[in-house]
Amino acid sequence: MSRASAVAFLLTAACAASTPRATVAVQMQAPRADRLYVTNQDDATVSIVSLTTHEVLETLDLQQMGFAANAKPHHAMVAPDGKIWYLTLIGGGKVLKLDRDNHIVGSVDMPVPGLMSLHPTEDLLVVAHSMAAVNPPRLLTVIRPSDMTRVDEIGVFFPRPHALILHPTGSHAYVASLGVNQLASVRLDDGALNLVDVEGPLHTLTQFAISPDGHWLVATAELSNQLLVFDLTDPDRPIFSRSIAMEDGPFEPGFALDGKTVFVTNLRANAVTVVGTDDWTVRRVIRDERFAQPHGVGFGPDGRYVYISNRSQSGGAHDHEGGKPVTHGYVAAICIPTLTVEAMIPVGNYAAGIGVPAPVTVPKTPSTCR
Repeated sequence: MSRASAVAFLLTAACAASTPRATVAVQMQAPRADRLYVTNQDDATVSIVSLTTHEVLETLDLQQMGFAANAKPHHAMVAPDGKIWYLTLIGGGKVLKLDRDNHIVGSVDMPVPGLMSLHPTEDLLVVAHSMAAVNPPRLLTVIRPSDMTRVDEIGVFFPRPHALILHPTGSHAYVASLGVNQLASVRLDDGALNLVDVEGPLHTLTQFAISPDGHWLVATAELSNQLLVFDLTDPDRPIFSRSIAMEDGPFEPGFALDGKTVFVTNLRANAVTVVGTDDWTVRRVIRDERFAQPHGVGFGPDGRYVYISNRSQSGGAHDHEGGKPVTHGYVAAICIPTLTVEAMIPVGNYAAGIGVPAPVTVPKTPSTCR
């Protein structure tokens, strides 16, 4: 099916029939939309954390749902109302759709799925491939989430497509290569693709973030230790603007909900870099003796906290087999107004991707976390 015809065909459909839910350890109750999901890649579990109390509410055990010990949950995405969430399994070769009670209500088979991006208004979920794959298909997979049907595959030409994000308007997808210095913009209504060459040494473009107003695209360059900034005045053609030196191993970035700062995990430096977007300078490097391979970034829907997953592994940045835990993983809750670590939440082994409900409306810039 062509991209244009696929989009035209997107109609809401009933979800697939539920399968028996996993056995979970329920410790307390909390509003269902008030949850953070962190994937524990070595445990084949997902820790579900209260955004109010910063305590683990449940641990979803994928082996109890029939998946193998090497299912490797990697990335989670949550619908704004918290009623549905999505999960990629690198080892399991699946993209799962789960309801708020953690029933699986749909799935799509896909080799080594990695990062996902959910369309803000349409029935679309776009998925790229994990960096664990040496030679994955040079494709983006487009899924209709309402019934978890694969509706298209978009060729991107370059090897190892990994970094992935949708424009806030949903008009474009942006994807980048781990293997060469290229990224691409993909117009979703007709599949038109523009390739962008990025100068410099091998960057290993790991992940993107886009400012809430859609003006700026940033990319972590994990090998060259930079944050690369692109102007999206023309969403079809990202224009390189500048680079910002980072601590060792910049991995995932994220814009605060007010767009005033970018938080970047520095996996090898055990640090989090904070960049101001008014002049694109480093405001602070947050260090904590408990940081151990900071990986994923997520923001609470009220704009007060940024959440950082920590792997706590002795392996390197690209050691996706893991299996070398120094201790269990953690999620750090950092107060954005003060840039202080207010909680370190213990989760499972190899804490990787974070999923948090996006706010329905952008909150006012917070002045405190109390």
